[in-house]
Amino acid sequence: MDYLGKKYVAVLGTVGIPACYGGFESLVQNLVDYQSESINYHIFCSSHSYQKKSENYKDASLLYLPIKANGVSSIPYDILSLIICLKKKPDVTLILGVSGCLFLPIYRLFSSSRIVTNIDGLEWRRDKWGWLTKKFLKFSEKLAVRFSDAVVSDNQGIADYVMDEYGVVSEVIAYGGDHALQVEHQENYVKDDFYLSVCRIEPENNIELILTAFSKSREKLCFIGNWEASEYGRALKSRFSHYENIEIVDPIYDISVLYKMRRQCKGYVHGHSAGGTNPSLVEAMQFGMPIYAFDCIFNRYTTDNSALYFNSIETLRQLIEKYDEHVVHSGERMRQIASDKYQWRSVVDKYEQLFV
Repeated sequence: MDYLGKKYVAVLGTVGIPACYGGFESLVQNLVDYQSESINYHIFCSSHSYQKKSENYKDASLLYLPIKANGVSSIPYDILSLIICLKKKPDVTLILGVSGCLFLPIYRLFSSSRIVTNIDGLEWRRDKWGWLTKKFLKFSEKLAVRFSDAVVSDNQGIADYVMDEYGVVSEVIAYGGDHALQVEHQENYVKDDFYLSVCRIEPENNIELILTAFSKSREKLCFIGNWEASEYGRALKSRFSHYENIEIVDPIYDISVLYKMRRQCKGYVHGHSAGGTNPSLVEAMQFGMPIYAFDCIFNRYTTDNSALYFNSIETLRQLIEKYDEHVVHSGERMRQIASDKYQWRSVVDKYEQLFV
C-alpha cells in the first residue's frame, strides 16, 4: 500500500507504544524514534494498557485492540492483528514473538506482505509454562520460521538453534541499550558500596541463587523486581527481606532513577538463563560496570565472553567478594562492547534493511 511513496510496515505482538512494558516495546519505540523517511509504521496496541489512546506516536499510527497483549491472551491478540492486516495490506508485517503464528500459514496464503518475524527467546523452553503451552509455542515457532520471509534472532545462540533445528539462516539483531544513558540530568554520581540486579521475578532468572549468595556474604545487594506479581516472588521477598545487606525493591520504571542507581552501584548481577539477548543486561553494559552474569550461552554471546560468570551460589559469592583491578577493567570492556554492538541507530538500520 502506498503512503505517499513510503513503505507501510505493520508491527504486531507488543503491548504498544509509548513503551510501558518490556524489550519488544522498547524495540518498537526505537524503530519509530529512529525511523527513516521511507517508512510508515502502523503499531497494534492493547487498549488495556493505555488510558489515553492517542491515534499517533510521532510519525506512527496506533491501532488499539480490546485484548490484553501478554500471557495466553497474546494468542487471540496477535491473530486478530494478522486478520486486520489482511484487510489493511501492509507492505511489510513485522511480527514480534510467535504467539499468533498459528495463523501465519493462512496469512501467507492470502497476503502478499513481506513477513519478518522475531521469534523471541525460545519461549517454549521457559519453566513457567505447562507442557501443553510449551507444545503450542514450539509448534508456533516452527510455523513462524517456515512461513516468514525473514527470521530475526536476537542472539547468536538463538541463531545457532534456528540453524540446527530448522536449517534456516536467521538475521542476528540484538537490542540497543543507549536509551538508558539518555536522561535529562547526567550527574557524576559517586560510586556506592552495593551491587544491583533488575529483572522480572521468575525462577529461570536464578533469583533464589542470587539472594542466597548475598545472604552468605556481607556484600550489599539492591534487587529490583515485581516481587508481588506471584507467590514465588512474595515468598522470596518474605524470606530474604530481613537480611540487613539485602534490599528488596519493587519495580522502578523511572529511567532517571535507574540511571542514578546504575551509576552508583559497584556491579550488576544478571541471573537470566534463557531468552536470548536480555535488554536489561544490554542496558547495564552501557554504564561500564562489572557484569556478573549467569553462565549460559546467551549471556556469553551478549557479553562477548568478557563478563564475570557464575553457575552456583558459591561461585557468585566468591566473585562478589573479590573486587580488584581485573574486575574494574572488565567493566570498561562491557562499555566498549555495548558501544560497538548495542546502539539503537544500528539496530534500526538492520531492521529496515530487512523490510526491503
